[in-house]
Amino acid sequence: MASELFKVAVKPTCSNSEVKLIDGASGKTYVVLSISICETAGAAETFDLYVDDDDGGTDHYIYKTQALGANETFVHNDRIVLEANDMLGFITGSAADVDVVVSYLEQTL
Repeated sequence: MASELFKVAVKPTCSNSEVKLIDGASGKTYVVLSISICETAGAAETFDLYVDDDDGGTDHYIYKTQALGANETFVHNDRIVLEANDMLGFITGSAADVDVVVSYLEQTL
C-alpha cells in the first residue's frame, strides 16, 4: 500500500566531507520541500549541493561553490525530486561548521 510521510533530516556541523542528506531507497520517491543551510562558526564558506543519480558516483550540481556568509542562513525552497536510490549530497569548500535541515515528503510506492 502506498504511503506519504513528511520528514526532516537534521545534519549538524557539516564540513568538507560528503554528507548524505537523503540516501534514497528502492521503492521510494522523495520530494524535497526546503533546505536550510546555516553557517554557525562566524566564517564565510562555500558549499556544494548535488544529486548523485542512483548513488552511482556522478554528481549533478544544484549549487556549486555557492557563497555562504559568516553566521548567515541560505534557504533553498524549490522542489527537488529524488527517485529510488538517488542521493542528495552536501559538502563545504573547506573545514567548516554548517548546520543543514532538509524538509521532505517520502512516498512509498
